[in-house]
Amino acid sequence: MGADQFYAKQSAKTAEAAFEALVEEARYEYGNGGYTGTIAEKSEFCMAEPRSGETPRACAERCVEDESHWSGDKWGPAGCIDAGPDPKRPGNRIFLFFGMASS
Repeated sequence: MGADQFYAKQSAKTAEAAFEALVEEARYEYGNGGYTGTIAEKSEFCMAEPRSGETPRACAERCVEDESHWSGDKWGPAGCIDAGPDPKRPGNRIFLFFGMASS
C-alpha cells in the first residue's frame, strides 16, 4: 500500500477539537476501514511552527516534502499549525493539519 499527502483546515477553539472534527468528517466521507489517504488514518497530531515569514501552507508543504520530518511518516502523527484567529468566528482559531496517510 502507498501513501497520500493530505492538508485539511478547521476552525475551532482548540487544536484538539479541530482534529477530532476533521477525523470524524473524513471517516464519514471516506469510511473507517483504513487506507483512505486522509486524516481519517491519524490518531494523534504534533504541532509545527512556521519559519519566520513562512505561511502556514508553505510550512506544511516543506515539512511533508522533507523526508526526515516526522510528518512524512504515513504511520506517524499528523502535523498541525495554528494559522491564527478565525475572522468569521470570534474566539476560534484556524488550524491546518497535514501529513502523509496510508492509502
